[in-house]
Amino acid sequence: MSLFDSYRAPKPPRGEEPQVLRVAELARTVRATVESMGELWVEGEVIDFTRSAAGHLYFTLSDPDEPAQARCVMFRSDAMRAGAKLGPGARVRVRARPTLYEQRGTFQLVVSRATLAGEGDLAARLEQLKKKLEAEGLFATERKRALPRLPRVVGVVTSTTGAALHDVLRVSEGRCPVRIVVADCRVQGEGALVSIVAALALVQKVPDLDVVIVGRGGGSAEDLVAFQDESVIRAIASCRVPIVSAVGHETDVTIADLVADVRAATPSNAAELVVPDRRLLERELESARRQLERAMDARIDGARASLERRSRLLGDPRGLLASVRRRLEPLSKKLEQQMARRLGARRTELVALDLRLHDANPRHALARQRSRLVELRTRLDGLGRTLTSDGRSALGAQVASLDALSPLAVLVRGYAIALGPDGRALVDSSRVSPGDSVSIRLARGRVDARVEATVPDPIDAKSDTPDSR
Repeated sequence: MSLFDSYRAPKPPRGEEPQVLRVAELARTVRATVESMGELWVEGEVIDFTRSAAGHLYFTLSDPDEPAQARCVMFRSDAMRAGAKLGPGARVRVRARPTLYEQRGTFQLVVSRATLAGEGDLAARLEQLKKKLEAEGLFATERKRALPRLPRVVGVVTSTTGAALHDVLRVSEGRCPVRIVVADCRVQGEGALVSIVAALALVQKVPDLDVVIVGRGGGSAEDLVAFQDESVIRAIASCRVPIVSAVGHETDVTIADLVADVRAATPSNAAELVVPDRRLLERELESARRQLERAMDARIDGARASLERRSRLLGDPRGLLASVRRRLEPLSKKLEQQMARRLGARRTELVALDLRLHDANPRHALARQRSRLVELRTRLDGLGRTLTSDGRSALGAQVASLDALSPLAVLVRGYAIALGPDGRALVDSSRVSPGDSVSIRLARGRVDARVEATVPDPIDAKSDTPDSR
């Protein structure tokens, strides 16, 4: 489609003159149409390359397969961030905004980014990875950790043969003394990804580790590709201590810079950020000491002024004591008089109580009670003898009567009492049967026996016959 398809000059009515555009109007219309296309990615070969004194780049992109060219301009600010080294014969992909330079009527591309041909897919993949990690929150400001104020152990993950380590050691040496732990790794080329991840894991095993610097010197996009890989990015994000990314020079920005807690422009700058300046700390300490002294002086001056004010309000304590003493003297005399009166009254009460106590002396009461007790005991002894004599006579008569009635007296004369199985005296042989056990009570002791036979009383047997009835 032609660039002019979007603008169609209206056909004039028959018999009227056609509409005629001025050159400036045509240029503005074409420019508006071209710029409406937005930013594009264009691939071609660089020819006619020039750099102005101001740092702007002017070159032409030529299509190697067909006869077509496009003039390009890349301003200084974009040229400093170019991902590819532009020059005659380089095949590049550029992201550009098409426009028309109206003064000359020439079509040109205003380039904002340039990469070597074949890097376009890499750029797309990096952009997709950025969006993925950003959605996970790995770029969020709130997850960024502050660097320790006074670190004791600093881990450095880089190549021991590179200039980055030399810059870190050089800068750190001139600042506060810290312990530098280096985890060697490859920072570019084959095996760099695994090496960086392993070095990050190894340095985190240092017990007193406070902060980690991971980085390398500057380089091309191909040199920095290891710090754009997802495995390295996630290893940086999961570091247990704050981590500083020092990848490339100031104009190089990698995904590692975005996910790290702090981004340093260079390895030297990383050392400056991590290791505090001893002289600056000494100046801060001295300033804090002076501030503390001033604050203490102000506090003491304020306390002294407050004490003076209170001292003036308090006055001479000797005058206050004299006034108090004058008020206390009459009160003291009054108190002494009251105490004397109370003591006199208590003394009179004590004398009366002493007299009462003397009259109620227990010795006198005991003597009186002892005489009364002797008298009562004499009467009791006489009464006891009388009662005992009378009781003994009555008891003798009752014992004689009891002995006359006691069955034991009969037993002494040779008789015995048979007790049946129920323990009652047997008076009838019919109450027992042969084989029953009986107990025979004697005058002295007892005899256990078994019934062999029972013999009824003949008198009773006769009384039961018909004739007797």
